[in-house]
Amino acid sequence: MKIAYLSTFYPFRGGIAQFNASLFRELEKSEEIKAYTFTTQYPNLLFPGSTQFVQNDDNADKIDAKRILNTINPFSWLLTGNSIADYAPDMLITKFWMPFFAPSLGTVYKLFKKNHTKRVAILDNVIPHEKRLGDIQLIRYFLGNCDNFIVMSDTVKYDLLKLKPDANYIQLPHPLYDNFGNKIDKKEARSKLGIEQSKKILLFFGFIRKYKGLDNLIEALNYLEDDYELMICGEVYGSFDEYSDLINQNHLNGRVHLFNQYIADNQVSDYFCAADLCVLPYKSATQSGIVGISYYFDLPVLATNTGSLREMIEPFGAGIMIDKSEPMLIAEGIKRYFGSDTNHIKENIKSYKNVASWKNFAEQIKNF
Repeated sequence: MKIAYLSTFYPFRGGIAQFNASLFRELEKSEEIKAYTFTTQYPNLLFPGSTQFVQNDDNADKIDAKRILNTINPFSWLLTGNSIADYAPDMLITKFWMPFFAPSLGTVYKLFKKNHTKRVAILDNVIPHEKRLGDIQLIRYFLGNCDNFIVMSDTVKYDLLKLKPDANYIQLPHPLYDNFGNKIDKKEARSKLGIEQSKKILLFFGFIRKYKGLDNLIEALNYLEDDYELMICGEVYGSFDEYSDLINQNHLNGRVHLFNQYIADNQVSDYFCAADLCVLPYKSATQSGIVGISYYFDLPVLATNTGSLREMIEPFGAGIMIDKSEPMLIAEGIKRYFGSDTNHIKENIKSYKNVASWKNFAEQIKNF
C-alpha cells in the first residue's frame, strides 16, 4: 500500500508533530509512505506561542517531509494536491484539529474526490474549544471532502455525527507517546528540578490556555495542606498575568514551581518523574495527549469529567475523576487519590498501555 501523510512534521514542533511522527514510523515498517508538511503552518501573527519550530534542545524525530503547503496561499493548495497525485497513493492521511486548516486541507482533499485514493482524517477535534464565527461552515467543508474518519473519543465521535450523520468512522484509543526518553528515579528528577523530596507534587503540564482550568487548580491549593505543591510546566498562550496574580493573592509563591516555557522533549521525563499526580482540571476537552504522556511514565491522572477524558481513565482504574473544574472539587479529588491504594492505580495503567499502542493504531487504520 502507498500512503501519503499530509500534516505537521519536522521542522514544526508540538504534540501534533509528535503524534504524526510516531504514526509515520509505525506505518513505514510495512508500507510505502511519504510525508508532506507546511511551508507556513500558522502566520506568526496568529500563533500565540514563542515559536512553531523545533529548537536545538528538542529531541525531534526528523521525518523527511516535503515542505509544500502554505495554509494562506491557495495556489500552494493546488500545488500540494498535484504533487501528492503524482505520487499516486492508495491512502491520503491528515490530522484535523481546528477550523483554520479546513480551507487548505479541504481543498487538497477535494482534488482527490474522483480518485482511487482513500481520504482519511484523524480528528483531534471537530468543534473547537474556542469557537468563532464561521467555524461550522469551514468544518463542514473539510468533512465533506473526506472518505473515512478516525476518532479517539466519544465527544469527537458525537460532534462528527452531528455535522456529518453518514460519516464512515472507527474509534480507536489515543496511543501513548513514546518519544520522551526513559523513566528516571523520582529522587533524581526532583533533585534536577530543585523540588523537595518529602512534598506531594502535583503536575500541570502542556500549553496554558483558558479552557484548561489552571486558575481553579491554583486556587485548589488553598484547600490542601502545605505539603502539597504544584509544578506548572508549559508555554503560555496569551498572558500569564492572571495566574501570577492568583498565586500572589493567595500567598502560594512558596508552593508553586513555575516552568512556564515550552518544555523540550528531552526534559519531559524530569517533570513527569518528579510528580506524584498529573492534574487535568479542564473546563472543556475532547481527549488529551497529556494523559498518554502521563501513562507512559506510569503517572496516575486526576481529570474533570469533560469531553472524553473519562474514557482514558475510569474503565482502567488508572486515576481519579471529578465532576467539574472547581477548586474545592479538585482539592477533594487530590486528597482522595493520596488516600487510596496508589500502587494499585499504577498497576492499572498497564492495562491501558496494552491497548493503546502505535502498532495497534496503525493496523486498525490500514484494515479500515
